[in-house]
Amino acid sequence: MNKPRVTEADLHSYLDGELPAPERARVEALLADDSDAEQRLGEYRQVVDLLRERYDGVLDEPVPQRLIAVTSTAKRRAFPVLLRCAAVFAWVALGGLAGWHLHGVQTREDRGAAPVWAHRAAVAHIVYSPEVRHPVEVGADQEAHLVAWLSKRLGTQLRIPQLGAVGYSLVGGRLLPGERGPAAQFMYQDAQGQRLTLYVRTNREQNKETAFRFAQDGNVRIFYWVDRSQGLALSGEIDKEQLLRVATAVYQQLNP
Repeated sequence: MNKPRVTEADLHSYLDGELPAPERARVEALLADDSDAEQRLGEYRQVVDLLRERYDGVLDEPVPQRLIAVTSTAKRRAFPVLLRCAAVFAWVALGGLAGWHLHGVQTREDRGAAPVWAHRAAVAHIVYSPEVRHPVEVGADQEAHLVAWLSKRLGTQLRIPQLGAVGYSLVGGRLLPGERGPAAQFMYQDAQGQRLTLYVRTNREQNKETAFRFAQDGNVRIFYWVDRSQGLALSGEIDKEQLLRVATAVYQQLNP
């Protein structure tokens, strides 16, 4: 007889407070005996909390007049705050929290859904890359401080790749919540305003084998890999070949 399990629909209804008391008690009983489901619920709650923390305070702000008349290229970057917030919540709820299927087209033969941390990197890219006023916490003009701060928080010495050779300059970085503790995000931008983000998290185990893996959902493409004590994910809305070129440059700088 198959053991009852918590479904994704159960998790999201529970998280949104939509379950009647008997169903809520049933889900809580199943969660107590299903550590994987309990971990997923915690991760989904962190994503929702992150979005609410970032956007709840600006829901009533009027759309700046300067954003209404921008060109079609800039319009994607300067999407009105309220509509962009709604789009992010819809994307996360439907594509992420309900099972974000980042099926990998990998550089190795083994294939499968992207790990949770790569999913978190993609969500962070979606949330922060469109920001006009506050895309990062610490700007590129304070790079030394940024490296020292994030290295201390992650408990490992970080290096920020310089990507001028492939057309991207550093915008800055920020601290993010990860599934195992703090994570870091570094943001880059080209001359046309196209942005890429590099997500870095620490691994408990040392991994000497590095393999690039590719995932995609909508226009967001991700190359992610594990390099000894770090997991890295490069996300962007450029084509796969261009993203691989940048990911290769990142890897070569971090492994001279």
